[in-house]
Amino acid sequence: MFIQTEDTLSAETVRFLPGREVLASGSLDLASPAEAARVPLAKRLFELGSISRIALGTDEIRVTRTPDAEWHELRPRILAAIMDHFMSGMPVIEEQATAQPDTEEDRELTGPAAEIKEIVETRIRPAARDGGGDVSFVDFRDNVAYLRFDGAAYGLMQPIRNMLGHYVPEVEDVRDAIELEDRPGLQTEEGKAILELLDAHINPQVAAHGGHISLIDVKENTAFVRLEGGCQGCSASSATLRQGVEVEIKRLVPSIAHVVDVTDHAAGANPYYT
Repeated sequence: MFIQTEDTLSAETVRFLPGREVLASGSLDLASPAEAARVPLAKRLFELGSISRIALGTDEIRVTRTPDAEWHELRPRILAAIMDHFMSGMPVIEEQATAQPDTEEDRELTGPAAEIKEIVETRIRPAARDGGGDVSFVDFRDNVAYLRFDGAAYGLMQPIRNMLGHYVPEVEDVRDAIELEDRPGLQTEEGKAILELLDAHINPQVAAHGGHISLIDVKENTAFVRLEGGCQGCSASSATLRQGVEVEIKRLVPSIAHVVDVTDHAAGANPYYT
């Protein structure tokens, strides 16, 4: 059994892809061992310690570590636990535990949300995976399609926006689903200023190389960023960050003393410069 791992926009969350069905449909989000009492796979993972949240999908297991944990120590233990579970033949969830549909639109399967999801699953996702990334539908609200991007798929943001806008006129914009997550640092004045800087000035420039830079969070005097698409694994990424992005952020927000890159550059599938 071979289990793939993929980093996410959050440095504290990693996707584990066992190469087989995890849930038949929907998703299950568990925030404590108590919630996993009737979910043997999640219960086994929580028992490892240093895990704050587990999210199960149809083909993935998303594990969020506690802030004091280190992935180089935790990741091998998680891989072993997942393998042991599937080799044991135990069910992922017991009958009393029911996975919930991802969103209200999934339950209805009608309207623009259903159309967006079908286009993402049948046209966009296969192309993204061919390029070493992944895209999945998360939600549709206020005429904005929220998608989850991973790896090289960030370089497809504009083509995806064009495609969805063409086939589903109700779509006025496409955004990263990370905007729906609770990240208090992004709601500060510093966070908002950095987001505006990235959206208005920096990302239009790196987009020419198929790249994208996301602000993960702002904590005290530190901004955490992740480089995606052509910037992930690019040999020029360090110079881009230190001589360009970091300089601009510090100039705009003097209270920021450190800009930390949380990118897993070794996993970059399509770096602009190798």
